[in-house]
Amino acid sequence: MVSLFENYEQQYSVLTADITSQVGLLTASATRDRRQLISKIEKHVEEAQELLEQMELEVREVEPSKRQRCRTKLDCYRAELKRLTLDYIKARSVKQGVLYDSAEELNDVRISSDQKQGLLENSESLERSNNKLEQGYRVIIETQEIGSQVLKNLGEQRETIQRSRNRLREADEDLGRSGRLMNSMIIRSLQQKVILIAVIVCFFLALCIGLYLGLSKN
Repeated sequence: MVSLFENYEQQYSVLTADITSQVGLLTASATRDRRQLISKIEKHVEEAQELLEQMELEVREVEPSKRQRCRTKLDCYRAELKRLTLDYIKARSVKQGVLYDSAEELNDVRISSDQKQGLLENSESLERSNNKLEQGYRVIIETQEIGSQVLKNLGEQRETIQRSRNRLREADEDLGRSGRLMNSMIIRSLQQKVILIAVIVCFFLALCIGLYLGLSKN
């Protein structure tokens, strides 16, 4: 199954092939053909830039094992588009310094410097935007990693606290059982003391009664 990134790659390859072909035609074209070729090339360059932006967004969704390879490809595509843009600018300027066939062609040459500067600025702006997106993406990834680590640490601390609570609960239950056992032993000891005292009292009373009866007979 072809991924969306690979689909963008195929579209980009078709566009860059068209740009390369049209730049070659522009270099050797007659005056009447140049304006149409220039319009097509600029349109294709804009579409290629948009495709690179889409690929930049899509590469973030690629599985980690393939992400670096896709980023390397994307860097190569950016360099290729920049080179094609410079080739286009050179092709537009190829007739400077010679006689021109019409006023329109002369006007094209006069404004070519401004257009060249504009294209370079657009290319540099796109590169800066891509760099900012890349930096922002790295910050997001680092933040996610830090957040994951914090959540992991909190989870471990929660487990530690839960185990401590369980041990305290078990210790409390053991103390409860020990307390009940001690109370039972104390009660039994008191019962035995009471019985012993009762026996002693009975024995003493019996002894006193026996002595009294013996003295009465005498």
